[in-house]
Amino acid sequence: MESRAKAFGHPIHPMLVVFPLGLLAIALIFDILYYIFDNSILAEVAYYNIAAGIIGGLIAAVFGLIDWLAIPSGTRAKRVGLLHAVGNVVVLLLFAISWWLRRDMPDHVPGTGAFLLALIGVGLSLLTGWLGAELIYRLHVSVEEDAHLNAPSSLSDRPAAQSVR
Repeated sequence: MESRAKAFGHPIHPMLVVFPLGLLAIALIFDILYYIFDNSILAEVAYYNIAAGIIGGLIAAVFGLIDWLAIPSGTRAKRVGLLHAVGNVVVLLLFAISWWLRRDMPDHVPGTGAFLLALIGVGLSLLTGWLGAELIYRLHVSVEEDAHLNAPSSLSDRPAAQSVR
């Protein structure tokens, strides 16, 4: 099943999710580094990474929703896609609360609650990322139907069914 939202012949949602996932995961790493080195810049970087990750996640979600709406009802892919989406909304909510708890002093130690929410959010994002991979690699969502190892470039006018040697 091909993606409904594409740029230059490729699905947009999988291209965008790497940014929020990376930003949110690295925010947790900066929190840990803050605890180790007690450097306020590290806490502040985590704070702004969370903000950027939430914005990026919301943008990626729009394109994910477009693709999910195109999945036929009553299929395993529709159910897995719903779990993937709901899980990622929870991830964004966990990080949004973590960010809100830090808002008064972004350059100071994140409280235990803010840190735990980020930790749980990263853990949950590993599961939702696995579900996203299940959609693509197992259920063939967002993959061009005639894709193969010798398909021409998506930038060409040629269909994927053709071969390039």
